[in-house]
Amino acid sequence: MTDPADLSSIPTIDVHAHLLLAEVEEAVAGHPGLAEARELDARRNGPAALAVSGPMVGARVPKLTDVDVRLAAMDAQGVDVQLVSPSPSHYHYWAEPELARQVCRLANEGTAAHCAKAPDRLHGLGLIPLQHPGLAVELLDHALDQGLKGVEISSHAPGRELSDPAYEPLWARAEETGALVFLHPFGCTLDERLDQWYLSNTVGQPTENAVALSHLIFSGVLDRHPGLKLIAAHGGGYLPTHIGRSDHAWRARPDARRCARKPSSYLRQLYFDSLVHDPHVLGELLRAAGPERVLLGSDFPFDMGTDDPLGALRAADLPEPDFHAVRGGNAAALLKLA
Repeated sequence: MTDPADLSSIPTIDVHAHLLLAEVEEAVAGHPGLAEARELDARRNGPAALAVSGPMVGARVPKLTDVDVRLAAMDAQGVDVQLVSPSPSHYHYWAEPELARQVCRLANEGTAAHCAKAPDRLHGLGLIPLQHPGLAVELLDHALDQGLKGVEISSHAPGRELSDPAYEPLWARAEETGALVFLHPFGCTLDERLDQWYLSNTVGQPTENAVALSHLIFSGVLDRHPGLKLIAAHGGGYLPTHIGRSDHAWRARPDARRCARKPSSYLRQLYFDSLVHDPHVLGELLRAAGPERVLLGSDFPFDMGTDDPLGALRAADLPEPDFHAVRGGNAAALLKLA
């Protein structure tokens, strides 16, 4: 039996925290593709959401850029370590190859430099250009060369799902190196259907997670790469709590039997953050994926995250070993900090 004192000594680790990098935005400024991407973003989110989001992000710039401000906020939350990833607004999947390479290199180097100011408390993830699969391995290696733990990706790239065979070298390299892949959607392809009441985020993000993870499961990517270390943001969206429907389709329909096992079994091959905003949903996530596959996440410092990730975790009333596993034990093992 594990000594309770050993459990309490585990560091509290938040795997979902973000960073803004001015150098990335300077690199893309003035490109026609940026204006087109912003027009699409405006259509998808709607004017009311944009009117709120601009000031919200502006008020949080110090937490997103200043290491001292970040550390003070972490102390206030009771968080010992953050896994920091660039803001998904830095993906710029519209960029052509050379600009995309520059964006990712700047993001990787900027994230590494930010984390190097507090190396005992901050670890980082870089970016790769999903829109150019031929560059993905090169830039994954670049991220790892900077000392980062892996990379952050969205749920899809224009014209490509994560099941696309063009990504096979990426999955193979990530598996070979042990790199973490953090799946964090940005935008939703349901477009103007979600342009009111911030549905683009509240409904769109969980939908994108579910679609992306389903592509990875049903296509056999996780069969071919069982050692892939993939963390799904936002608790994996709708998929873990509705995985029974996927299992039924796998049993009932031959066109849904592309993967070797029932879909629910793959949840225990993935990792999920705890950011689901409901203690009952969090409990169900632990039941579906296993307590060893859930990691503390806050979406620091955005308004759709939580300022009290430990409070949200305590509200789920988990058994003590599970609480400490999610609080930091699982992440410590994954990040090789233990």
